Amino acid sequence: MRIAVLGAGAWGTALAVSAARHGHAAITLWARDAAQAAAMDAARQNARYLPGVALPNGLQVASGGLPQADLFVVATPMAALRDTLTALAGRGAPVAWLCKGFERPREPDGTPGLLGHEVAAAVAPGLPVGILSGPSFAQEVARGQPTALVAASEHETVRQQLVSAFHSPALRVYANDDIVGVEVGGAVKNVLAIATGLCDGLNLGLNARAALITRGLAEMTRLGVALGARVDTFMGLSGLGDLVLTATGDLSRNRTVGQLLARGLTLQAAVDSLGHVAEGVYSARTVVQRARAVGVDMPISEAVLALLDGVCQPPEAIAALMGRDPKAEGRLA
Repeated sequence: MRIAVLGAGAWGTALAVSAARHGHAAITLWARDAAQAAAMDAARQNARYLPGVALPNGLQVASGGLPQADLFVVATPMAALRDTLTALAGRGAPVAWLCKGFERPREPDGTPGLLGHEVAAAVAPGLPVGILSGPSFAQEVARGQPTALVAASEHETVRQQLVSAFHSPALRVYANDDIVGVEVGGAVKNVLAIATGLCDGLNLGLNARAALITRGLAEMTRLGVALGARVDTFMGLSGLGDLVLTATGDLSRNRTVGQLLARGLTLQAAVDSLGHVAEGVYSARTVVQRARAVGVDMPISEAVLALLDGVCQPPEAIAALMGRDPKAEGRLA
């Protein structure tokens, strides 16, 4: 199988390295920047995004025109997914993406942004597509540390190809046909991780963090079910698993944003300090918009958006959550 990973950031590089390391033939890592591709090929490492990780001999680095492949994996930020899918629409080969989040709203009328599968339906109808998601830090995958992901698609052939392409002794890939649930989990957990980072940055304690994660999972599930997902998906890798990792891991960019805001940095300064994209910053508004449109209550996400918009300060955001009226607990309550 010829596999082309489009996007040479940390996660795209890590996945390509993992696939090449475990014997999958013809792996191409494609970079938009020709100078970056040349530097990576010469040094046989991605010094900018994944320093110290050697590129296997079987991994080809390319730039320029898109390569030929039997499976394309889009490893760009969410903002570039639409253009990339448009470019691949005529290729016919299955396409999966790694980015998690909602597309920014495109229309001036306030129409909410779309999830990846909704973008694909708009620009490449009929193209077999899917997503590879789950709890995964690029550095650990690149080092060959044990990781489990979920390959989600409405098309069984896409699910099978993703499992065949990336399943290995160090990387276990589970198949799931609930692409809506997997995408909602991947999008909302980034917003919730900003909240837990805020909690940690304010030194509110582990009790508070556990409460935020648990109530955040309920928010995520409510929105997913309202958009057509299954409840059980949120108990799996792309729901609970990814939420726990992103909300507690020191490598989480979204959690770091929350910590930096708690320390008094402006949002721009916090984002600039990362050097990478924190998708939760850009997804928070659309998460809230989509929730409001279907009548779903998401108080944690609302508080994060108010914080990002400068409507409130970190202590006020937490106070607003703790000051809510009591209610009975239920899985979707």
